[in-house]
Amino acid sequence: MAKLNQIIAVEKGVKSRSFSELTEAHQALQKQALLAGISRTYRPKDEEGEQLPPESTKVQMRAEEIIRQTSAILTRLFDVTATKDWTNCVAKADVVVDGQTLLKDVPVAYLLFLEKQLVDLQTFVRKLPTLDAAETWNLDQSSDTWATEPVQTVRTKKIPRNHVKAEATEKHPAQVEVYYEDVIVGYWRTIKFSGALPARRVNELLERISKLQQSVKFAREEANNTEAVEQKVGERFLSYLFGA
Repeated sequence: MAKLNQIIAVEKGVKSRSFSELTEAHQALQKQALLAGISRTYRPKDEEGEQLPPESTKVQMRAEEIIRQTSAILTRLFDVTATKDWTNCVAKADVVVDGQTLLKDVPVAYLLFLEKQLVDLQTFVRKLPTLDAAETWNLDQSSDTWATEPVQTVRTKKIPRNHVKAEATEKHPAQVEVYYEDVIVGYWRTIKFSGALPARRVNELLERISKLQQSVKFAREEANNTEAVEQKVGERFLSYLFGA
């Protein structure tokens, strides 16, 4: 008895051959000359008339024969596809992660769905924003975000100062140069906040996805190892369609 995975393996080839042979049959039926035949004999008007040989062309293709061939081609396709679909109804397996049964008796079709979703989720998780590794972050309960330690910086202001280059005399005024001095006038206390995720959190999610992908794949392989529920529906179906 064949396994479901064996039926799946041959189905693509059967479909491809069926399509190719059906295309050939369709193209052949468009050649009207192959379907036509003729038989002509000549009789002169009187005995002295010219004698001409008979002419004939045989029918090279019969539509009913093409129908029989088409029916045979499709019977195999219908049976293989039916066997796969009937078996898919009973082929199930458990999704087990780290020894724990996460999902029980999952059908093959849903396992295939899960595989595709996990690929999309992996892409989603990989694009999640992560906290700047150059900072030290702690969870701030009041804002439910991550916060850095407070950092204090100074605020300065330029204050003009006078520098006397030369004292005043009876003949000349004092020579004074103005310059600016940075004077601390206050202090900034800065805390940075972020709604991004720690890198370890993203890595944990990616690891879980990897485990799930492996478990779902194992489950699908197990389900596909189910004994095929062989179906012979093509002949009955097509006999009704093409029957005399």
